This record gives sequence, C-alpha cells and structure tokens, in this order.
Amino acid sequence: MYAGDRASQHAGVTVEDVAPGRATARMTVTPDMINGHDICHGGFVFLLADTAFAFACNTYGTATVAQSCDIVFVRAARLGEVLTAVAAERTRYGRSGIYDVTVSCDDEVVAEFRGKSRELRKSSDS
Repeated sequence: MYAGDRASQHAGVTVEDVAPGRATARMTVTPDMINGHDICHGGFVFLLADTAFAFACNTYGTATVAQSCDIVFVRAARLGEVLTAVAAERTRYGRSGIYDVTVSCDDEVVAEFRGKSRELRKSSDS
C-alpha cells in the first residue's frame, strides 16, 4: 500500500510498524510544511494521522477506506520536530471500524485523531 501512497511519500512519512489493527508512522516537520504562523500546517499533522489510520485499518486483507475522521489539535508542531502517529483499533463491527490515533513529539501530545473506517465490498468477480 505504501508504494502507491505518493502523498505520504512526498511529505516524508515513513510507516514504522504495522500489526493487526495497529500502525505507527513518523514524519519530520520541514520548511515546506510551515504556515503563516510559523508552525506546521494542520493538514500535514492530519495527513500523518490519516496515514497511520489507513495502515491500521487495512491489516485484515480487505480494502478499507475512511468513512469519516476528526482531529483535535492539542499543541502546535514546529520546524524540525519529529512527529509520531500511533493508530490503535478501538472496535470493528460488520464492515466498519473505529480507530484512535495519537500524534506526539517526544512525550507531548500534538493531536488526537479519530477515524471511522468502512471496508469496500468485494467485486462479484473475486
């Protein structure tokens, strides 16, 4: 999946660990990610969390996409900081799931993300 994820690759996101219902991703805040307030643009923090979420919910062999997501920014991320996103499955039911992702820098929480997933239906040819 990572081979086709050009957005995450372009942002320098690396996927460090993947296990059933879990994933860890990292990203260093670069100058191209800094907004007019001299902090990391929230879209990049969201991208990092969304990448960890995507890898966590796609560990069961069925293509799974985001149904909805939200994020709470706890503190600003700054130039040069290495952000880590840890995604953990909370529950799966039918074709849906709920995943929480904590984005942190060292021991400080940067953002909390919740994603709701939906498995795609298999085609009749499969």
